Amino acid sequence: MSIPRTALCITYGLVALVALIGTWGNNLDYFGSGFVETNLMFWRDTLATPASRSITVDILFLGVAVAVWMLLEARRLNMRGAWLYIVFGLLIAISVTVPLFLIHRERVLAKADASSPAGRLTALDVIGLVILGAAATLYTNTTLTGL
Repeated sequence: MSIPRTALCITYGLVALVALIGTWGNNLDYFGSGFVETNLMFWRDTLATPASRSITVDILFLGVAVAVWMLLEARRLNMRGAWLYIVFGLLIAISVTVPLFLIHRERVLAKADASSPAGRLTALDVIGLVILGAAATLYTNTTLTGL
C-alpha cells in the first residue's frame, strides 16, 4: 500500500509527541538541583545497572549512526539546520528530534516531487509497526504510571 507523505508526517509527529511525554515525564524527576547537577545525576543513574548501561550504550551508538545519516541526508537534500536536530536531540531527546527531522525531510521531498508517495508498506509491515508502536507506548505508560 502506498503511504502518503502527509500520513507519514502525522505518524512522525505522534511518535515525537509520545516520545517527548515519555522522556520528559521521567526527566522531570531530576530537576531542581541546577543544570549541571541535574545532568550529573541523570548520567550517573544510567550507570546504575547492567540493563541501564546496555540500553544507554545502545542508544548512544544508534544516535551516532543516525547523526551521520541525518547530516548526509540534509546535505543531499540541501536541508538547513541538521545540527540543530542533533544538538536538541542531546538536550531534549533524540527520539523527539529524529521524527521532527523526518518531517522536515518529507516536506523537502514533497516540495521536490509533490506527486510521489512517501513509500510503500505491506499489510504485514503495518501490522508489525502498529505492534511495535503499541509496545513502546505501553512501556512508556508503565514508566510514567508505575503500573
